[in-house]
Amino acid sequence: MRINPNDHSLESVYVTSEHKDLREQVARFLAREVEPYGMAWEEQGFVPRDVLRKMGELGFFGIRYPEQYGGSGADALTSLVFAEALSRCTFGGFIVTALVHTDMASPHLVNAGSGAQLEKYLPGVIRGERITAVAITEPDAGSDVAGIRTRARRDGDLWVLNGAKMFITNGVYADLYFVAARTDPDAKGSRGISMFIVEKGTSGFWVGRSLKKMGWLCSDTAELVFEDCRIPATNLLGLENGGFYAVMKNFQTERIAAGAMAVGHALTALRLTIEYVKHRKAFGGTLFDKQVIRQRLAMLEARTHAARQFLYHCGWLVTQGRDCVREVSMLKALTGELANEVIYTCQQFHGGMGYMRESAIERLARDARVLTIGGGATEVMLEEVAKRFA
Repeated sequence: MRINPNDHSLESVYVTSEHKDLREQVARFLAREVEPYGMAWEEQGFVPRDVLRKMGELGFFGIRYPEQYGGSGADALTSLVFAEALSRCTFGGFIVTALVHTDMASPHLVNAGSGAQLEKYLPGVIRGERITAVAITEPDAGSDVAGIRTRARRDGDLWVLNGAKMFITNGVYADLYFVAARTDPDAKGSRGISMFIVEKGTSGFWVGRSLKKMGWLCSDTAELVFEDCRIPATNLLGLENGGFYAVMKNFQTERIAAGAMAVGHALTALRLTIEYVKHRKAFGGTLFDKQVIRQRLAMLEARTHAARQFLYHCGWLVTQGRDCVREVSMLKALTGELANEVIYTCQQFHGGMGYMRESAIERLARDARVLTIGGGATEVMLEEVAKRFA
């Protein structure tokens, strides 16, 4: 591992020169392919497929996946570097479209898929030709996975699914869905849940409606309906009745990605705001001349960088194979709340311009709000931490 002797940040322990090259590659992609077009995507409500295919061609969608299927075979820290670099974008809907595909949905296939399933689906997933979604949340079951009501019953060589899913990111335009359903109606709590692969266009499966949201406007979000949806028995993903453990395992990957998104949002908001207050004239000088403003921004910068170091520590724990539910739960709670505090303050310092739709800070404020809700609400995360008090 190459370490820059002049870089005294803790990050230098984790980040290699290859990681820095990846960051620069992502930054160039964002500047060229995303930022100039994001406002149009916000209006249309989704990210164009050709953009996602370009990301696949650049290798962004297969960072941690086996080389035999077209991936890079890299580790969790490399995936984290990508997620954080992507999260410097000012369009949260674009970020979550990509990160759901890479860190929240497709890992279910890689973690539990059979050889035949991997051969059939994974190359297209890595190339960005098959965009994925994970369908766990229901109207009455989100972080409470044990409350899932969608059912799947065996019928000869088929599974038959009935139920509904809610708030599914990539749900409108995905090609491949990884669906949690109860396969043992008599099992209590988390037992008796399995995961299934459902392809777009399967009879008995459709998008109930496209959901309109406060933020993440260029991310398509859906209610999904399964009504006697028949899929081959071979589409069972992993062990029958073992789906709860698969969901719990991937929550750590998902929550680290959410932490990366929160840190990226906060750092971007601070960068935009520092630039703004250094040029905005008021009361005979710039806003940056006001001690209260520059000191407030300095403290938020310090806290964000501290959270960023914790983010990378959690990524390192994953690469070491450590049990890090406690740490990742802390990270998710901490960074989601911090991002909202940082961006609220940054929006305040933008004044009236911060309330205008043409302002990136206004968009960040809307997009950040969900970071304390999605992927495990702050309160749920803090309970996970409290359970593990020594």
